[in-house]
Formats: sequence, structure tokens, C-alpha cells
Amino acid sequence: MSLHDRVRRFLRRPGTADLTRFRQLLPVIAAREDALRQVPDGALALRAAKASAGGDTAEFAAVAREAARRALGERPHDVQLLGTLAMLSGYVAEMATGEGKTLSGALAAAGYALRGHRVHVMSVNDYLARRDADWMRPVYQLLGVSCDWIAQDSDRRQREDAYAAQVTYGSVSELGFDVLRDRLREDVTELLVPAPDVVLVDEADFVLIDEALVPLVLAGAAPDDGADRDLAALARRLRPGQDYLVDDEGRNVQLSDEGAVAAEQALGGIDLYDGANLAILTGLNVALHAQALVHRDVHYIVRDGGVHLVNEARGRVAALQRWPDGLQAAIEAKEGLTASDSGEVLDSLTIESLILRYPLACGMTGTAVAVGEELREFYRLEVAAIEPNRPCLRDDQPDRVYASTVDKERAVVAEIAAAHGSGQPVLVGTLDVAESERLAAALRAAGLDCVVLNARNEAEEAAIIAQAGSYGAITVSTQMAGRGTDIRLGGAAGDSERIANLGGLYVIGTGRHVSSRLDDQLRGRSGRQGDPGRSVFLVSMEDQLLTNHVPDAGPAPEADADGRTTDPRARNVIRHAQRVAEGKQLQIHRNTWRYNHLIEHQRQLILQHRDRVLRTDAALRSLAAHCPDRYRQLRGDVEEPVLVKAARQIVLYHLDRAWVDHLAVLAEIREGIHLRALGLGLDPLAEFHAEAVPLYHRLLDKVEEQSAQTFQEIAITADGADLASVGLQRPTATWTYLVRDNPFGSPGERVLRSLFGG
Repeated sequence: MSLHDRVRRFLRRPGTADLTRFRQLLPVIAAREDALRQVPDGALALRAAKASAGGDTAEFAAVAREAARRALGERPHDVQLLGTLAMLSGYVAEMATGEGKTLSGALAAAGYALRGHRVHVMSVNDYLARRDADWMRPVYQLLGVSCDWIAQDSDRRQREDAYAAQVTYGSVSELGFDVLRDRLREDVTELLVPAPDVVLVDEADFVLIDEALVPLVLAGAAPDDGADRDLAALARRLRPGQDYLVDDEGRNVQLSDEGAVAAEQALGGIDLYDGANLAILTGLNVALHAQALVHRDVHYIVRDGGVHLVNEARGRVAALQRWPDGLQAAIEAKEGLTASDSGEVLDSLTIESLILRYPLACGMTGTAVAVGEELREFYRLEVAAIEPNRPCLRDDQPDRVYASTVDKERAVVAEIAAAHGSGQPVLVGTLDVAESERLAAALRAAGLDCVVLNARNEAEEAAIIAQAGSYGAITVSTQMAGRGTDIRLGGAAGDSERIANLGGLYVIGTGRHVSSRLDDQLRGRSGRQGDPGRSVFLVSMEDQLLTNHVPDAGPAPEADADGRTTDPRARNVIRHAQRVAEGKQLQIHRNTWRYNHLIEHQRQLILQHRDRVLRTDAALRSLAAHCPDRYRQLRGDVEEPVLVKAARQIVLYHLDRAWVDHLAVLAEIREGIHLRALGLGLDPLAEFHAEAVPLYHRLLDKVEEQSAQTFQEIAITADGADLASVGLQRPTATWTYLVRDNPFGSPGERVLRSLFGG
């Protein structure tokens, strides 16, 4: 990096966006309040539209403030308007929990809409999309802006209506899945999603950074040969500690010599380490991971006869999310469940690609500055840090460190009991479902009633959170980030002063997360809007954060009779472990982006070609050029519009089929490239490009050849082309899901470790 770049980067630190021009508007906005109080409801929309058309930002903000006051009974604070103005200028606004981001975002969305843009407000989940759209609708109506929402259960008509609105709320997955479905349409009239324009991302750090490694997938039905389940059954029979060994970090598993012999005999006497059996070895390795390293009530729960992944960053079920590489089938077999449908990937969409479709992007979250460099690197987005409306009075205490998990959990119960004795409400943030239920059992054994919020009961989420600030409340939650409901002191009883006198909400974390942002989001539930509060994290030297990321931390520090250590080196180790974890995540993100960059470039070229075929007679012109005799023959019997449609169907089928096959081949290349890199010392990314580029260059030629052959053979009548008669059938069923990258490494990497002891 040059000196110029270093200086520029220093001067543009994340969160240092200059808000001076927005602050200068605040007195102007305030000066117009009294006059706007006299404007009839029906005239507010006209004032807002005129202000937006004329570029009078202060007037729009003043009208928006008045609309919010009338519609919701809430007058937006100056800092909320700063957030709105920042988003209207394309920033990601960092606003603390409880500062009113939802309203700020709605006013920004309305501002974009009144400028003539179509806006998609992208939420974390369906619940928040629906809630926020319904909650903000009265504000939009006063401003003359239409809004609607989509959710997983929205039908075609509901989606059409929602996308016709000026502002459409939807979860990141549903908005992305609709884009994927449109990529398989065979007629332009079937297209659903309008051209991308403006996207406003709620919980921007989670959506754009944490979820960036979870591509959205459109799959088509494919036969299941049962091989995954056979290998899963074999893995269940193998003996831990004898047939397979788990490393000290609990991250990798591999067959022992004895286990390899047992497996080879069970598989009919094959040689697992013969290159021809690499797929079997990989599958068995995956099955062993499912058996030994993927844990129920930590990585997934079993509910309604199925495996449901738990989003560890949110502590809730990750709807439609599944593991690839046979791991899903292996876990289902491990739990004795009926295998879910299997299929082939028809197309996929990364979060980066989804966001970068939009010419304009902005967003809001409580913790953006910490990932400001990544937002700039991957999305070209800058962060504007908005100060809180009132100074934060929360007392953030230093971490308390314990030698063992047992000591820590005993101390957590004691700390909760002490706070509960005075009536102070306590919110406990745990790291996984199993820990939350273990802690709840310990509290009840100590005579302390508590409410548990985890992936098992997320339907009751809003009601549980609404009461978390009540007198004497004890709430145990797996993750509070993105819950979307403020914790108000006093809860439904409204006795906020009483709770404030007790010290406000007490937040206790039972361990540090892999990201400091998640810690900050948990802490941020206390001390909202100038309320009193306090927070503390109790950490064990046996926590996975430390054992996974700094396994060589050295001997455990000395501890007192309660297992607590005050050695400052312990806190240093914890901070170091968190930095290591965050660094690993960033490196994974960068590597994934590098591989996906080429694939996405090829995808865009294919989509441009597909769009020409879909919207014009390009398919027929191409086939007529390749098969002139056949074209002249058909033209004498069939009308031109029928031929255009038939040619389009033929070419689109072969184009889509070729892309599916291309994706499968690229996945295999990427999987095996590490073997080559290890053996020959080559750059795996360069090798991937060296193979992927020529493959793409042959793809369209192959499509032309196959389309021409079909055009020669297929019967085309006045009723159109009968593709099924020549074996061209699209999947009988399609479905969408999220593919979670295997947290234990790719199968190829696992095989490498088993082969080479890495």
C-alpha cells in the first residue's frame, strides 16, 4: 500500500464520515415545526413530494418528522433525522440499540421513494419485515408513499402487489430467492422482481458481513442414491478413540489405521486411499464429522421430525438453511430421521451479488464501525456514526475470568441471584441452546424462575423481550442481536422509575462471542436512551473461543477458591482469541469472495445472454442461421410467433442446463484444487481460474450445438414445441434454501488432513 493510500485510509477511518452538513440542517428543520403543525393531513404528502422534487432536504425532513409525530405519536429526535439524512446520502448509519433505527430507516425509504426510486428495505427475517412495514405504514400513508411486505408464505399475487409498492419490505433471503426464481422464467410476462434501484439494509453488519458466507440456493429435484445414508450408518458403527480420533481443538476428525481397515472391510474390501475412491473417502469423512463434531442443541435442533440449523450469531433457527456436501443427510441419519429431499443446484446467489445489483445502497445497524473496512472493501459503503440522543450511562464492568466452565456457571447463577434479590431485571446472554437450557435448569434448581428465549421458542420472542425489563425478571437468551424489540425498563407494568432506581437492566454474558460486535449488541440492550444499566461478561478459560483459537495459550493462571482468576494475562488471552477469530472470519470472507468473483462475472455474462433470448427473437435467429433448411420447413407450417416461443424454450432449456452443469464442475474443481496446490505448491486460486475460464468459453458453443440438434429433431406445431418428447424436462419440483459453509472446513481439506496428517 502506497503512502498516499495509507494517509487516505487513515483520514477515512470507518465512522468518521463528516455529518456537518446534516447537523447544519437541524435548526432549519426545527424552525419549520410550528408551521407544519397547522398543515392538514392531506397536504403533508404534497409538501413532502414538492420538497423531494425540489431537492429541499430540510423541508422533507421537517415534513417527515411531523408525519411520524401524527402517525405514531413519536417525534423523531435530531439524531434520528441525522440517521435518515445519512442514509439518504448512501451511508450505513450506526445508531445504538433503542435509538429508533426503524423509524429513521422508514423516513429514508420514503425520501428515496419521493425522489422517484423504488426501494427495497431488507430485513433479517420475515417477522421483522412484516412488523416494520405494518408499524411504519401510517407514516408512509401521510407522506403519500405506498408500502408492502413479502414473506416466505406470500403467494404470487401477494408478491406482485408487494413489488408494485414504492417501498417493499422483505427478508434478505426472500428478496434473493425471488431473484433466483426469475432466472429460470421462460416468458417475460412471468418475471416478478422489478429492476433493482435502492436497497436499505437493516442490521447491515449481520446481513452484509456475518451472512456473506451463506449463499442463497435454488435447487431442483434429483434422485438420491442413498450413499450418504449408508456412509452415515457406517460412521455410527465406528468406535470413537479407536476407529477415529478427534483433535484437541474438537475441530477435526480422522480415521485411525484400525478404523480405516474396519471401514474398508465394511465397504466390500476397497482401498479407501486409492484415488478412484476419493469420493467415498470424502463422504465417510463428512459422516464422521456429523457423528463426532456437529452437536445437537448447539449447531442444530431437532423439531417436527427434521433437522433445523441454529444460526449461532443469532441464537435462532436458520429457516431453510442446510449443510451441503452430504453433511445434512449424515446428520439426519445420525438422528434417525427421514432423509430430506436432495437435489442439484440450479443457481445460487451470494449476498454481495444481491446487494451489488442495486445502483444505490444504504443501511443501518448498531455496530457498523467495527466492520467499516469490510463494508468499504466488499460493498463500497461508508459508515456514518450517529451519536446517541442521550449519553450512555451503562456501567460496563471488566470481564470476570474463571478457570473452568463449572466454576463460571456456578458464578453466573450466584450473580443472577444477587441481582434478583433486589428486584433488578437480569438479561443473560448465552452462547448456544444447550447452555441456555443448562443454565435455566440450574437457576430453577436454585429456586429462581426464568424465561428462556432460544431457537426452540422463538415464536414467543416479542412477548418475552417485552417483559425482560420488568421487576424481578430473569431472561435467558442465546443471542439478543437482531431480535428487533426494545427492552423497556418496567416492561408492560410501566414502572420504569422503580427499575431505574434499582440500577436498570443488568446484562450478563456467559462468554465472549467470536465477534466483539455480538458482545456489543448484547451489552447494548441495557442503557437505552440514557437509562441506567450495567453489564458484565463471565468467561471461562475452557470456553470454545479460547480452546479453538488460542489452544497454545499456556498454563492456566492461578485461581482462588471460587475458581476465579484476576491475572491480567487471562483477559489478554481472551482479547487475543477474539481477534484471532475475527481475523479468520475476514480471511474466509476474502477467499470466498475471490473464488466467487470469477463465477459471478461468468454468471452476469450468462444472465445478459439469457435476457436477450428471453426478451427478443434472438433464439430463433440463431437457430435459423444454424439450421436454415429446418427453419424454412417449419416457417411454411407454423406462424412466426409460435416459432419464436419454441426456439426460446429450446435455447433457454439448454442454456439453463449448461449453467447447472458448469456450476457442478466448478464446485468439483474448487474442491480438488487444494489437493493440487498442496502437492505441487501452486496457487489454488490461479489454478481455479486457469480451468474455469476455458470451460466458460466452451459453454455457449455447447449450448448452440445442443439447441440446433434439438431444433432439428423436435416436433413443432401450431401448439408449440413438445420438449418432453425429446427428453428435455425441467425439474418437476424446485425449492430454495441457504447453504451454510461447513464450519469444519471443506471435505477436500478434511481429506487432505486424513491423507497427509495436516
